[in-house]
Amino acid sequence: MKVFLGLGSNRNAPYHISQALLALRKCFGAVNISPVYESKSVGFVGNNFLNLVVQIETDLSVGDLLQELRCIENDNGRDRTAPRFSARTLDIDILLYGDAVGDIDGVKLPREEILENAFVLQPLFDLAPDLVHPQENKTIAELWENYDKTRQSLWRVELDLSAAADA
Repeated sequence: MKVFLGLGSNRNAPYHISQALLALRKCFGAVNISPVYESKSVGFVGNNFLNLVVQIETDLSVGDLLQELRCIENDNGRDRTAPRFSARTLDIDILLYGDAVGDIDGVKLPREEILENAFVLQPLFDLAPDLVHPQENKTIAELWENYDKTRQSLWRVELDLSAAADA
């Protein structure tokens, strides 16, 4: 199954993102990576976030994939007792799981943040512009073209993630 994941961090972000990519590569093989973007924190005052989107292939169910991703987050010091909108070492969200729609194994698919946040939609556009959103029936390129880019400021940053992606 073709799966798109959103990765974000605002605590020692370059390190935790690199570690996440190494773990994803170990678990799933090839990992296609978008550019990395920096943006202000949303919902709380804190350090800026680094965000990117990756594509993996997996035969795991949504629930099993979620468990694997939580293990990677935990291995990177994720504090599950912290408020939803707070600083974090690593956040990995399942954005799209093939064409799945609905609540599957406790995960709402596709993830609503695709349509709401530039820090998700922009890197998804960079990675898969021709991908069709299974609910909107529009390509990611169309969604990005129509997104109000004044809602959220983000900027591309250069991180050398090639070693983590290709290791």
